[in-house]
Amino acid sequence: MKVGIWRWFLIGFVIGALCVALVWMGMSIERNRWEHGPSAADAEITSEMIPDSLGDGSTVVDLPVVHEIGRRTDLTEAIRFASPSVVGITVTKTRTVRRRNPLANDNFFRNFFSLFPDQSYRESVENYGSGMVIAPDGYIVTNQHVVNDADSIMVTFTDGRTLQAEVLGTDYDTDLALLKVDAYDLSWISITDDRDLLVGEWVISIGNPFGLFKVNDQPSVSVGVVSALGRSFRRQADGREYLDMIQTDAAINPGNSGGPLINSLGKAVGVNTFIFTSDEGSTGSIGIGFAIPSATVLRVVDNLRLRAEFNDKIWTGMAVNNLNWPVARSLNYPSLNGVLVTNVIPDGPAEVAGMQPGDIMMAINGVRINSIRSLSQYFDNHDLRVGDVLDFEIYRGDDSMIVHMRLVEAPPR
Repeated sequence: MKVGIWRWFLIGFVIGALCVALVWMGMSIERNRWEHGPSAADAEITSEMIPDSLGDGSTVVDLPVVHEIGRRTDLTEAIRFASPSVVGITVTKTRTVRRRNPLANDNFFRNFFSLFPDQSYRESVENYGSGMVIAPDGYIVTNQHVVNDADSIMVTFTDGRTLQAEVLGTDYDTDLALLKVDAYDLSWISITDDRDLLVGEWVISIGNPFGLFKVNDQPSVSVGVVSALGRSFRRQADGREYLDMIQTDAAINPGNSGGPLINSLGKAVGVNTFIFTSDEGSTGSIGIGFAIPSATVLRVVDNLRLRAEFNDKIWTGMAVNNLNWPVARSLNYPSLNGVLVTNVIPDGPAEVAGMQPGDIMMAINGVRINSIRSLSQYFDNHDLRVGDVLDFEIYRGDDSMIVHMRLVEAPPR
């Protein structure tokens, strides 16, 4: 009888030990899942057909469906999904540097050094920005000020590739640019056309602050909320007009310009553009940044794609010069701010529009024109094409008026 009791006791002990071991193994597996995420066997891969809004067909993207709670939140999944479509942009520009002897500023030595002109030389400088791929065949959106006056534009992707980009078109007023690289297999981000963004909603800024993309080909992330909507900054001194901007406290620093502001679904709701700083000369974020809203981005990008096919060899059919006081007084014009029309080519765009020699050009499309330099900057910055119509505000006969000029193709030389 005693032998039977001991036999059952040993059997129960073994069974209990096995149960404890199984429970311990289960707890270890679950702890590992929480710390390191699901293994390849735990993730179910599905394929989703995503329309290519800028191409002719569609593209298939494998989207992991992660069955997990804890550290993997909507924000971390949105970042994981959107990051491969974010690029770092390195822009090389050439600038002229003038070197002056410091003794030339002294009253005693100034007469001696005036005999010797300032030394000048040209040097290449690098600037950094961000961008987002919006189609697998190489279309990239960024800010116009990122690529303005660029000699070369190099785009770095999260897979380590670096490709040269060309500018298909820019919109100076809204500060947007459309680039193209020679690639057809890129990860890309969807720009949402939803207009129901909420104040207080989580948003994420992804980009290349201070050129850190060069360290390991990975973007930097900052998280915040939508602080306000519909912030409009009317025509600035440089001619830009920022309308209906998204205000966010997600950190935006130098180099973030042109990168996407995304929502918790991983879709772009805007393009990071500029920030307010604490004082003059400061460049760091104080929690007040602004992004161009997606509705503006979609409208401008579609227009830039269409305009890229148009001829940019434009002609106005007129000659101009800077004003001087004798000419201004003879025309009863009270300022030197403006450009004098000195000649109008017969049957050219200027004559067809009604422009006459002696007219003083004061503004183009609402942007003040003070000199030939500002006139040239306007034409250089605004990516004008054949067929564009410009509204010139001119002074003639003690009065101002608007002249509408349609640009035509430059005649052969």
